[in-house]
Order: sequence, then C-alpha cells, then structure tokens
Amino acid sequence: MLSSPKDTDRFDKYLEILQERVPWSEKIILPYAEHLYIVAKDGKRIIKCDCGYEFGDYRENWKLNALIYVRDTEEKLLEIYPKYMSTNTNYQELREYFCPQCKTLLDVEAVPPFYPPIFDFLPDIDAFYKEWLKRDPPDATNKETTK
Repeated sequence: MLSSPKDTDRFDKYLEILQERVPWSEKIILPYAEHLYIVAKDGKRIIKCDCGYEFGDYRENWKLNALIYVRDTEEKLLEIYPKYMSTNTNYQELREYFCPQCKTLLDVEAVPPFYPPIFDFLPDIDAFYKEWLKRDPPDATNKETTK
C-alpha cells in the first residue's frame, strides 16, 4: 500500500529511461518483457529487442522468430540441474528463447513435448493509453494500429 499518490507522469518517466538505454531511435510505445519493447516503426507496431533486432508485428508470437534451444533429454537438463532434480523429459521440456542478434536469453518455457510456443499476452495498447493514461497512443495517426 502506498502512503502517498503515485506520480501522474510515472509511465512517461519510465519510457524515457528505457528509451535512453536502447541504441535505436524508434519510439517505445510499451515495454513488453525484459529486453523487449513494442515500438512504432514505419506506421506499424513491432516487437524489438534491446539490441535492435525486430521480431515483427506485436500481434504475432515473437517466439516464432527467436532462436530456440530445447532441453528435451536428460543430458541437456543435467547441464543446468543437479541429478534427480530435473523434470522427466517424457512429460516436460524446457524451451529457451534467445534473440538471434545479441543472443540474450529472453524467455524460458516449461511445457509438455510438442506443445506450441506460448503466446504471452496481447496488450490492448489503444485502451491502455485512452482509458488509463487518458490520451492517444504516441502513434495515434497510424491507421494500422486499430486492426
């Protein structure tokens, strides 16, 4: 519980700090995950990594454009787990998702074998800006944002 109200411009301050930390100029619309951002580029909203690698449209699963290392054998699991502390590979595998450009580990999933990559979430950017921040998104003149 906060003892005092939050700063009304806290989100803008956060975006400003994030924007200063990345080497590219496209405007960050929304932080998506650690090292990943939804940015406005050429009239579209895309997911971009810290390093500048572009994963594509934010409405599509970025993991399909990542490097994926699957730990689906006991030998691979023993690289990171002590013996008898890892999962049974008949029931679960670990998927590690890396940026193809900078090789940063972006996500890890523990899923049943053959399970499709998990789509983390699809933010309603327009509603967030209009209903929560009480303003238009930074790319509001873009006609493709409402598709």
